[in-house]
Amino acid sequence: MRALSKLYRSVITIADGYVPERFTQQWNHPAGPKTIFFWAPCFKWVLVVAGLGDVARPADKLSLMQSTALLSGFIWARYSLIIIPRNVNLSLVNLCVGVVGTVQLSRIYS
Repeated sequence: MRALSKLYRSVITIADGYVPERFTQQWNHPAGPKTIFFWAPCFKWVLVVAGLGDVARPADKLSLMQSTALLSGFIWARYSLIIIPRNVNLSLVNLCVGVVGTVQLSRIYS
């Protein structure tokens, strides 16, 4: 684990020299690419893509429990705007997760 941490710090240190000056503020932001606060929402977009992929599935094949769980995205969207550091990327992905859950539930119940 220490080796990965050391490798990560080395890559970030090298990348620091290549970041254009106009992106330095975003690069060094507390929720920027140097932190988990950036990468976790990036990987969470997979949930949105998977939910959009389910639009092609018949409504009777959709999971009620899974679609209901996606509604929690609305709660987390609000939470991600009041935590410090404020994370707009996380809020947007959570909002989209909630919308996907709502769409799937509406398809199940209609």
